[in-house]
Amino acid sequence: MSKLDQPASHYMSLRGGLPNLNQKLFRNEPIAVAFLGGSITEGYGASDPNKTSWRAITESYLRERFSEEKVTCINAGVGGTNSTFGAHRMREHVLLNGEIDLLFVEFSVNDGEDREESIRGMEGIVRQCRRLSPQADICFLYTAAEKNLSSGMPFNIAVHEEVATHYHIPSVNFAANIYNLIEAGQTRWEELAPDLVHPNDAGYALYAQYVQTFLETALARESSSAYKPGIPALPSPKDERNYEYAAMLDSRQAVQQDGFILKEAQPEPLINWRYHSEHLFTEIKEASLSFTVNGRSAGLLLLCGPDTGIFEYSLNGLIFNQVQLFDDWCLGAFRPVIAMFPLQPDNHNMRITVRNTGLKDERSTGTSVRVLKVLSNIV
Repeated sequence: MSKLDQPASHYMSLRGGLPNLNQKLFRNEPIAVAFLGGSITEGYGASDPNKTSWRAITESYLRERFSEEKVTCINAGVGGTNSTFGAHRMREHVLLNGEIDLLFVEFSVNDGEDREESIRGMEGIVRQCRRLSPQADICFLYTAAEKNLSSGMPFNIAVHEEVATHYHIPSVNFAANIYNLIEAGQTRWEELAPDLVHPNDAGYALYAQYVQTFLETALARESSSAYKPGIPALPSPKDERNYEYAAMLDSRQAVQQDGFILKEAQPEPLINWRYHSEHLFTEIKEASLSFTVNGRSAGLLLLCGPDTGIFEYSLNGLIFNQVQLFDDWCLGAFRPVIAMFPLQPDNHNMRITVRNTGLKDERSTGTSVRVLKVLSNIV
C-alpha cells in the first residue's frame, strides 16, 4: 500500500444508499451512470481525461465489475460551471437519451458564496432527477480546493450537505480525505493539484479510490439490504424558487430579432464546451432580441471571449440594466457563461428584451454578443 492508501468510509454519508442501482445490478440489468459537474468532472489536469480522471477511472471500474456491455456512462462535465447552470443543463446533457440509474453531482468548488443560489441549483438538480428519472439514485461529491481544505465544514460543502440531508442523498467528501492526509504529513496539496484546484493523475487516482470505496460499501449486500428500492418520496422544497423546471432553449426561440444573425461555426479558440455551438451573433449597437418565458427566473447562456461587449436587458418593458461579463478568462479564449436575470416573487409571463449597448471593457477587441441558449425555469 502507498502512503496515501486509506479507507474513505469515515468521510462518506450513506444516508439512503443506492438501493435502485443495487437492485438492477443484482438482476444483471444494464445501467446508465451520469457525471454532472465542472472541470474536475471533465478531468482538467489529467494527462488523459478519458483515461486518468476520477470520472474515467470510475467508468473503468464499473465496466470491469459489471461488464462492458451493461454499463453506459454520460460525461456531463462542463468546466467553469456551477450548480445553477447544472440544473439548466440536466435535461439536455444528462437525460436527453432517457432515464439513468445513478447521478454523481460535483459542484462544491465552482459554487460561490450565495447560499440561496447554491441551494436552488443543487435542489433543482435533485428534484429534476427525481421527477424525470425517478428510479435514479444520486450521490453528491465534494472535491478539494483551498477553500474546501479545512478542519471544519467548509461553506460550500455545508450548503450542499443541507440539500443532501433534506433529500436523504449519499455524499462523499473528497476534500475532508485530502485535508486529513495533509494534516498527517502524508502529502501536500500542490503535489496532488499543481494549480491548487485541478488534480493531476495522482490526485484523480485518489478521488477515484474514494468513489470506489463508496460504491463497494453502498452496494455491499449488508449495506444495501437496509435500504428499500423504489421511487423516493419527494419532500417539500427547501426553496420554492429552486431550478426544478430549469432548461436550455434554442436561441432561435427568441421571437423577435433585430440585428442578430445565426452563426453555426464556433468561435475560436473555444474552451469548456464540446456541444453544438450554433448561436445568435451581433456586434451592432442597438441590435436586440426578445423572448417570453413563464416562471420565476430566466437567463442567457452566452459565448464570451476576446471580443465580448456589454449588453443590457429589460424585464417586461421596464428599465434596462447593463451586464458586463468580460473578465480575465476572456482574454485567452471563448467559453460558455451564464447571465441570470433577477428572480421574480411568483410565476408569471416575463417578456425579456436583450440589447447590445455598443460598449465594451477596455481590454476587449470588440462589442460582440453571442447568445448560445435561452435559460428558462418554466413551471
